[in-house]
Amino acid sequence: MSERFLPQLLTAIAIVHLALSPVAGQDNGLDTSTAPRTPWGDPDLQGTYTNKTITPLERPEDMAERAFLTEEEAATLEQEAVNRNTRLAIRPAERTTASDNVDTRTDGTPGFYNNFWLDGGTTVVDTRRTSLIIDPPDGRIPALTPQAQNKEAARVRALTRRTTGEADSWEDLDLNDRCMLWSVGPPMLPTGYNNNFLVLQTPGYVVIHVEMIHDTRIIPLDGRPRLGPYHRQWLGDMRGHWEGDTLVVETTNFATTEDGSASGNDPIRIRAASSDPGSTLRVVERFTRVDADTISYQFTIEDPTRWTRPWTGEVPVTKTEGPIFEYACHEGNHSIVNVLSGARTQEKAAEGAVTTSAK
Repeated sequence: MSERFLPQLLTAIAIVHLALSPVAGQDNGLDTSTAPRTPWGDPDLQGTYTNKTITPLERPEDMAERAFLTEEEAATLEQEAVNRNTRLAIRPAERTTASDNVDTRTDGTPGFYNNFWLDGGTTVVDTRRTSLIIDPPDGRIPALTPQAQNKEAARVRALTRRTTGEADSWEDLDLNDRCMLWSVGPPMLPTGYNNNFLVLQTPGYVVIHVEMIHDTRIIPLDGRPRLGPYHRQWLGDMRGHWEGDTLVVETTNFATTEDGSASGNDPIRIRAASSDPGSTLRVVERFTRVDADTISYQFTIEDPTRWTRPWTGEVPVTKTEGPIFEYACHEGNHSIVNVLSGARTQEKAAEGAVTTSAK
């Protein structure tokens, strides 16, 4: 293990250890008329939660200006999700109709998981909104600025070169290929599986352990100064404070690869946009415990160099049974070793051919 990561690891272990102690002694019978409190007086957000939902980030184009589903539409979408999951769980040998073959993911074909591993939810959000984005009113991510359009075009070109050519270096592999980063936030958006996270608190810190790629967000609450513009981190530079019963977390200084192509499966290209030390990107998250089992989670993303206006999303997160199991991304994963060793073998073969021809 690199020595430069050891202090962060020891800090995270110490924080989790401290945070577990008060949790064990708390009464689970919460009085929801007021926000529950930690022994030191902060609003208590602790617990294991999930944010999985079938509500999309952006409003589907066929919904146009419709912000909400009807009860009937929501029920239909939820039943379709249940039916789809049931159908995809059928093993190939047991399929009896053509409709059973609409998705090859159950075949276990290389390149994707079968349905056993997927867990994206079967319900829409409680408000029945047609998108997780609540502002702008059309439920869509705002348009890119001309500057950002040029950067996005360059990112796509770099990504195309990387994904259509041979992977002969670690630079040709995405961050999630290398088990370094996934779309775990901020903002924290639901994905196809591993939509669980554990919130722990100790005086001066809130810790969010995310199931996907085993990342842990350590959020200081002590008002310490931010890092300088050249100190960038994969999860950004996080600072938190309380506004009443709401935890507000402001994050800047996101790291990225130089060309932005290896962005860690970032669905809204945050890291692909923020490599400039003068980046104005800021993500503001708000966590509010609304009852014993639910946290209201809102996020606002602002970067006048990338989007033509700020935009806001909202995702309800609900308590779920723990524990969170380890996401052992590299365990038994031979793909990176095989890719790189194959490239080295080709290089040796080419060197041998040159030597032979020289003779």
